[in-house]
Amino acid sequence: MSFQRKQLSEEITELVVRLKKHHDNERKAGKFVPTKDPAGRTANATGLGIATVKRIMARYSQNEGEVVVRVPKRPGRPPSRISLNIQPVVRQFIRAENLLGRRVSIERVGSYLHTRHGFETPKTTLWRALKRWGFTYGEGQRRDSLKEQDRVILARRDYLRAKLANRNSDGTLKRPEVCLDETYINKNHSSPFTWYLDDDGPQVNKPSGVGPRLIVVHAVTKDGWVEGAQLVFDAKRRTGDYHGQMNWNNFSKWFKEQLLPNIPAKSLIILDNARYHNVYSDNFFPNKSSSKEQLRQWLTRNFHPWREDMLKSELMELCARFAPVPEYQLDILAAKHEMSILRTPPYHPELQPIETCWAVVKNYMADNCDFTMKGLRERLPKGFAKVTSRTCRKIIAEVIEQEDKYWTEDEKLDELFATNAEEEYSGQCLCENLGAESYLDDL
Repeated sequence: MSFQRKQLSEEITELVVRLKKHHDNERKAGKFVPTKDPAGRTANATGLGIATVKRIMARYSQNEGEVVVRVPKRPGRPPSRISLNIQPVVRQFIRAENLLGRRVSIERVGSYLHTRHGFETPKTTLWRALKRWGFTYGEGQRRDSLKEQDRVILARRDYLRAKLANRNSDGTLKRPEVCLDETYINKNHSSPFTWYLDDDGPQVNKPSGVGPRLIVVHAVTKDGWVEGAQLVFDAKRRTGDYHGQMNWNNFSKWFKEQLLPNIPAKSLIILDNARYHNVYSDNFFPNKSSSKEQLRQWLTRNFHPWREDMLKSELMELCARFAPVPEYQLDILAAKHEMSILRTPPYHPELQPIETCWAVVKNYMADNCDFTMKGLRERLPKGFAKVTSRTCRKIIAEVIEQEDKYWTEDEKLDELFATNAEEEYSGQCLCENLGAESYLDDL
C-alpha cells in the first residue's frame, strides 16, 4: 500500500514515531540489527519515504514529544468573487459605522467579516466587491472612509418612497404586491458539510463539477407562491449566469401567459433590473450608439427639422432636446392590464422577499441531493412546498422592517454628511481668511 500524496492520520503518524523510537532503542542497546539506519528501517516497515519519516520525527522533536498532524491547505487561487449573501452584512456594518462617525477602511470591513462571520477574503477581492456593490472610498468626517455612491442612495430612496406610498396608516397595503424573480439549481447542488469517520478522512464520493442545471421562474405574494406561475426548464449551458439564458421573448411570454392571469387586479409587481426586464419600447429615443441615419429618422418621424450638414453630435443634441421620457416594454404591457412595475434598487437583494424564498428551496434541495436530474425534478415540488404563506408573511415583515430602517438611517446619514460638509467648508474659509490677513500684515 502506497501513502504517496495522501494525508497521514494521527494514528499512522503516532505509529511511525513509536516504531522509529523502538529502532533507536535497539541501536543504543547494541542489539544485532541488519542495519544501523533506524529511519530507513522505519520507512521500509511502514511503506513511507525516508524523508517523510524524518519530517515526522523532526516535528515530533520540535513539539516536545507531541504528535502533530498538519492538514495542508487546499491548493488553488483565492476566490475571485464574494457571495451575495455577504452583501447585506457589509452594507449594515458600513452604515452603522458611518452613523457613529467612525472611519471605515477595507481592513476594518475584512476584520469584521472574519471575527463576526468567519469569512476570509483577500483585500483586493473585497475592494472590488465593494466597488461593484455601489460603495466608494471618499471623504467622510475630515478623513477617508467608505460610503455608498449617490446613485445607489437615490435609487433606494425612489424605491422606498414608492413602497411607503403603497402602505395605509394601519400597515396594510393599498395595492397587492407581487415579487417575481429567476434563479437556477444545479444537479449536484448539495451541502458541503457532512459527518465522516476520522480514519476515512473528509473525502466524500460526490460527482465533480456542478452538473446540468434547471432555470426556475416564479412569483410570490404574502399568501405564498402564485399558483400557476411556476416555470422550470433545462438550461442550455452549465456555466455562466442564468441571466444569459433568459431573454425578452421567453420572459414576456411567461409574464403574459402565466403571471398576469394569476395575480390580483391592480397589483404592484416588484422585480430586479435584469436586462430582459428593462427592454425599451420600439419608439424609444435613440442612444449614443445609434447611427446618424437613425437619429435623422427619429427626428423626421417626430416632425423635428434637421439640416444635412449636421454632425452626429449635433443631431444627438437635437434629439435630446425633444426626447420623451423612456418607456420599457414591460411597463407598457403591465399598464394595459392595470398593473404597475416597481424595480428594486441595485445591489439590494435583502429588499426582495423572493430571494429568501429561493434560499429555503435551495437549502432543501441541497440537503436531499441524489446527484441525478430525475431526482432534482422530483424533489423540486417538495422544495417549493417548504415556502408556505406563513413563511412569506414572516419574510415580508422582516423586509418591511429593513425598509423602515433604511429610510430613517438615510435621513440620519444625510444630516451627518451635510453637517460635516458645512464644518469642512467653514474650516476652509477660516484658513483662507487667516491666510489673507497674514498676507496683509506682511504688506
